[in-house]
Amino acid sequence: MLSRQRKFLFFFLCFMVVQGLSAQQILSDSIERAIDRLLLKMTLEEKVGQMNQYNGFWDVTGPAPQAGADKFKYDHFKQGLVGSVLNVRGVNQVRKLQELVVNESRLGIPLLFGFDAVHGYNTVLPIPLAEAASWDLPAIERSARVAATEAASSGINWTFAPMVDISRDARWGRVMEGAGEDPYLGSQIAVARVKGFQGNDLSSPFSVLATAKHFAGYGFAEGGRDYNTVDVSALTLHNVILPPFNAAVKAGVASVMNSFNILNGIPATANHYLVQDILKKNWKFNGVVVSDWGSGVEMIDHGFAENLSQVASLAANAGSDVDMESYAYVNHLKEEVRKGTVSLATIDQSVRRVLRLKHLLGLFKDPYKYCDTTREKVYAMHPEHTQVARDMARRSMVLLRNENNVLPLQPQKKKIAVIGSLAADKNSPLGNWRLAAKDSSAVSLLEGFDAAGISYRYAPGVKLVTEGPVHFVQELAINNHDTSGIGYAVDIAKDADIVVMMLGEHGLQSGEGRSRAQLDLPGLQQQLLEAVYAVNPNIVLVLTTGRPLAITWAAEHIPAILLAWQPGSQSGHAITDVLLGQYNPSGKLPMTFPRSDRQLPIYYNQFSTGRPGPKKEVFWSHYIDESHAPLYEFGYGKSYTQFSYSDLQLSQRADTVLVSVKLTNTGSLHGEEVAQLYIHDRVSSLVRPIRELKGFKKVRLDSGASTVVSFELPTSLLGYYDGEGKLLLEPGWFDIYVGGGSAATLSAGFLYSK
Repeated sequence: MLSRQRKFLFFFLCFMVVQGLSAQQILSDSIERAIDRLLLKMTLEEKVGQMNQYNGFWDVTGPAPQAGADKFKYDHFKQGLVGSVLNVRGVNQVRKLQELVVNESRLGIPLLFGFDAVHGYNTVLPIPLAEAASWDLPAIERSARVAATEAASSGINWTFAPMVDISRDARWGRVMEGAGEDPYLGSQIAVARVKGFQGNDLSSPFSVLATAKHFAGYGFAEGGRDYNTVDVSALTLHNVILPPFNAAVKAGVASVMNSFNILNGIPATANHYLVQDILKKNWKFNGVVVSDWGSGVEMIDHGFAENLSQVASLAANAGSDVDMESYAYVNHLKEEVRKGTVSLATIDQSVRRVLRLKHLLGLFKDPYKYCDTTREKVYAMHPEHTQVARDMARRSMVLLRNENNVLPLQPQKKKIAVIGSLAADKNSPLGNWRLAAKDSSAVSLLEGFDAAGISYRYAPGVKLVTEGPVHFVQELAINNHDTSGIGYAVDIAKDADIVVMMLGEHGLQSGEGRSRAQLDLPGLQQQLLEAVYAVNPNIVLVLTTGRPLAITWAAEHIPAILLAWQPGSQSGHAITDVLLGQYNPSGKLPMTFPRSDRQLPIYYNQFSTGRPGPKKEVFWSHYIDESHAPLYEFGYGKSYTQFSYSDLQLSQRADTVLVSVKLTNTGSLHGEEVAQLYIHDRVSSLVRPIRELKGFKKVRLDSGASTVVSFELPTSLLGYYDGEGKLLLEPGWFDIYVGGGSAATLSAGFLYSK
């Protein structure tokens, strides 16, 4: 039997729906009225408290802090001066802290619990750049759902992901955290990941709030050096940087995080144009804007603010709703309101946004809904999640080279040598953002071979990392001196029919704060590779990395190269599946691979310049000591079978251009191909790139089979933004290119007229 209250609510909703209001609108109005009532009860200090976020600082299940900074924070929780916390996880910890706030603060407003579940939680999925290489949106959404389920079951209800920064510079370590260099692909992946994290209903105990970060321009840090200055044109801002954020907002992302950098001379955390004008006014974003860790206080180092009082007023007026670990709001915002530099209305708007998310999650009804110990135990590392991790890793891998069909392996007919310290490493495959996972919990390549029954001899060759800490907050000590293992590696290579070498970056060589000036194989690995090649050139290189690397020598000499990225918990099994042909690789590059780090930044959707070349004389845009072409272009990726494109057809209907192409699997194996559609606007008011991705489809075909792949290209995608963010859609000639990468040659043109 329904309770009287629930019956009344049911019939009331039915009545209001008849009056023309949706149930969602009614519930939304109900939430806003509840927020109105709560705001009337709150003191200014309590309002500012909702805008304050602290990092976890003590074992909540233990005794309370008695002195110092920990006592200071602890008292703020009891006084209702904290609205959210990060890095407190585990049901017991979360429940204890939530109980402290709900039971002892005056109004009992529940906390939000945040965490960087960037590419998994207990189960580690491939790094986001790897997942982007799958070009498989349902798989990416499924991957984010696994991360959300495990995080939510551990008490977390807010993740600081996805990172949707576009970047063209592989020196920047955080490319591993994004979707690469293209705004269209990045936008599609942003939507998939937001859906995966948040699900269809935020009130579900398995949904977590997603965060689109970093707003905006962080991926354009000069020199690829993390936290560095950003100086981009308004055209780049509106056409390259902002589209994935806009897509995330349209998909309903709950929060947006400020970036560390300046834009037009103003730090993003205090950038009124970015946050108030674009995000909140133009895009009508009604979620929460949160600073990145300490990005408020860093305005002092930028030379934009004199002290924390000024930080508080600048950030609050710009629209930053939550201050993460700068202590500016909690210590100074109240006084800024009293001085008149920040209005009470500004505070109320930010607090309303925070309280709205707590209502949407259902925390006011049940502050402990994320604190189910049974759920935590069941979903810590669910078997289904393990399978998703293995499948996602396989889909992410890119076959860069396969001369003479070296792959797939036939281990029963070959003597195999496995060389490289990374082949035995169980920690590196986890990548960078694996804060909730156990160290060394990945399946190594050797374990993958063992499970598949492959007989091999193993030699580590040279160590990649010397003795020392392997930690998220510390730099690795890379071996540049000890070559003692090369001799034995060469010996076993001489006796092998095929050599599988696993080389590349360690999982903690890319990520935040981990910029690299040189993008070759780190340490002594190139020396090892050349020494083995000298005695046995039949090499399969398994390349593990968090970014594009300059592997020109390998691309010219090694017959088979499989880009495995940092594949996560199921690394060894997934790589083995691909090497044996149990999974036919279908990944495509989401970032351009350079020939040399000196080419950077390098990207496919460049402008032609006034002298594109090539020309016989020297006066055209090129290098005299290096090709200006990429090693592997955006969208590139091979398969164990082959695909051909033909019969490209175009037709226009209303506001859509219909594009169709015949795709044929001309090889001997079934496989998947990512068919990609690019456009080029020949003449426009503002110069446009030589190619722009505007569509893609992943298609599975049996050997010898053909299909017609159709794209519906909305004419709105023919447009672009001017320097003020206005969409321009101009008549003129457009070229269409369709194929298996950005270098596609099959083309047709059409005249667009409004």
